[in-house]
Amino acid sequence: MNILKAQPADAPALADIFMGHISAHTEYISHGEIQMGVGQGIIRNGVLEARPAPDGREKWMKYILLHIQDDSFAQVWKAVADDGSIAGFVVADIEDDGDAPFGMVCDVLVKPDYRQHGAGAALLQTAIDWLHGRGIQDIYLESGKDNHAAHLFFKRRGFVHVSEIYKLV
Repeated sequence: MNILKAQPADAPALADIFMGHISAHTEYISHGEIQMGVGQGIIRNGVLEARPAPDGREKWMKYILLHIQDDSFAQVWKAVADDGSIAGFVVADIEDDGDAPFGMVCDVLVKPDYRQHGAGAALLQTAIDWLHGRGIQDIYLESGKDNHAAHLFFKRRGFVHVSEIYKLV
């Protein structure tokens, strides 16, 4: 497995991976996807029901291309399998709306057939190293509220739960 910078030509394949995953696993959808319009959050009886937005792919393509093309604030890496296919990806960016700039790991996603083989850990570490290389020590990520397997993955790699997000209905 090789970790390489994603290129604009990779965007459709990355979108297929992303949209396929959130369609099958709505627990991945967090407030970030809802805020950017890629996902929808419907509240029924006080419980969030998340789903992909009908035009989510187009919105996500715009987002991912910006993150691929403008490496002054963001970077996208892909995990490439031995057969040349994209096995997963990670998106990281630098936010400057806090007291000091901080890093965000926006997405880490690995196709099911490639999980448990180190691709996710390698992608996450690549993003962390990129942020550290830019002087960023304060790093966050977000995850869907019921994405428990991902939460364990992140905790095993040193992340701690620091907050929860609530939506007014």
